[in-house]
Amino acid sequence: MSKVSNRTKIATALVGVLALASSNFVVADPLTDVQKADSMIHADAAASQKNVDKYFDQAQDMLFEYGSVADERESLKSYNDYVASLVADQQKTMDSVQGDINGVDKLRQGVVPLMFKMVESLEQFVQLDLPFNSEVRTNRVNELKNLLNTAEVTLAEKYRLILDAYSIEREYGSAVAVNQGKLNLDGKEVLVDFFNLGRVALYAQSLDQKTGWMYNPESKGWDKLDDSYLRELTKGIRIARKQGALDLFALPIPAAETAQ
Repeated sequence: MSKVSNRTKIATALVGVLALASSNFVVADPLTDVQKADSMIHADAAASQKNVDKYFDQAQDMLFEYGSVADERESLKSYNDYVASLVADQQKTMDSVQGDINGVDKLRQGVVPLMFKMVESLEQFVQLDLPFNSEVRTNRVNELKNLLNTAEVTLAEKYRLILDAYSIEREYGSAVAVNQGKLNLDGKEVLVDFFNLGRVALYAQSLDQKTGWMYNPESKGWDKLDDSYLRELTKGIRIARKQGALDLFALPIPAAETAQ
């Protein structure tokens, strides 16, 4: 063979080798791409799984929070229903109290004239009654009259004081008492012991125990007692003062038809 032929064969062989090598490179590039794509798919899948896990955890947290909110809502609803029932009950009580207040206003309109009438009747009663403790009883009535026109004292307190005055007058009816004072006789004042047997009779005795009198409701004056009653009158006065033992004593009393 000639040199040219050999060189041609060698060149041809090199071209073939290069062609084969080039063919291998061409085949290897798609495989590499597939491997890279697969790796990317796995990476994306892992990232997606992380996102799924993250969203699942978030969903679980939100579900738990929703459950808590729902429980709290039910609790608040129950509390609101309870408070609403209390408010309704309080409103009912307020309406009842307001009704009572309105009733008190109406009652006040009737009580005020009644109190004035009671004080007026008490004043007349004291004037017509036996004249014992006259100054004290008259002053009590005058204080009540002034009290009715005082705004500083409540209506309830005024009514209570009037009832107290009536109670005191009632107790006088069963009281046996002695009070020292002055008796006006024919323009002359005599210091005496006034002795009253409730509202049955009223007597007076001079401090020297030598003279006695009995009040006459019919004449509104004082009748002199017979001297035979002086000892009995002294006994009664001593018993009333708790200076003597309880005992019977005899004294005249006004006739039933004239006694006030």
